[in-house]
Amino acid sequence: MPIKTVHDLFVHELSDMYSAEKQMTRSLPKMARAAADPQLAAAFEQHLEETQGQVERIDKIVELAGIKLKRIKCVAMEGLIEEAKDTIDEVEKGPVLDAALIGSAQKAEHYEIASYTTLIVLATKLGLDDARKLLSESLAEEKATDEKLGTLATAAKLDEAEAA
Repeated sequence: MPIKTVHDLFVHELSDMYSAEKQMTRSLPKMARAAADPQLAAAFEQHLEETQGQVERIDKIVELAGIKLKRIKCVAMEGLIEEAKDTIDEVEKGPVLDAALIGSAQKAEHYEIASYTTLIVLATKLGLDDARKLLSESLAEEKATDEKLGTLATAAKLDEAEAA
């Protein structure tokens, strides 16, 4: 179905975000297992719970707005996840891998932040106030996760990685 209207674009972008979040629910446990730092592993596990809630929010938006998601795969998230898998395969478990995992996770968070921001603008334009509120909750979680990851990537962590 071609995208001709703002509503079509909203459905397409929401479908893409649904795919991205579903992919993240499969990737985050692998990232948690790969992390050497218990705080980083816990952050990935906590974000998995949030991500599952974000999938549920999208399901609620679909129900409230009476729309049907498209069956599409978010190729952007697929690429980010593939890059993280390659890193896990190539870097020995320890502080250097942890630093790389933080970077990989932040790339995904920034993609999600941009996507949720776009969806909020579209929902606002379409007058989908309930959807806007739910999307804003997910956006706030993504921003908080990005901030938490940034805190974990302190100079001390990078010094530890450098010393390894």
